[in-house]
Amino acid sequence: MSAHCQLTGARPGFGNNISHSHRRTSRRFDPNIQRKRYWLPSEGRHVRLTLAARAIRTVDSIGIEAAVARIRARGGKV
Repeated sequence: MSAHCQLTGARPGFGNNISHSHRRTSRRFDPNIQRKRYWLPSEGRHVRLTLAARAIRTVDSIGIEAAVARIRARGGKV
């Protein structure tokens, strides 16, 4: 599964692990991505979205219709 959110566009961040001896090695900070299925009443079907946990709370707040409109406005496919 690709580690990016369809609603917020959150993607992995990159940085370094720093050991006790101060050696640096690459690491990756992944967003908390979940796949969630919502009922979309306007189209009479379910949609499965790949969302960050923060975006799931956003969908609960603004509603699935507004969230799908935002995803489509960003050029995403639902």
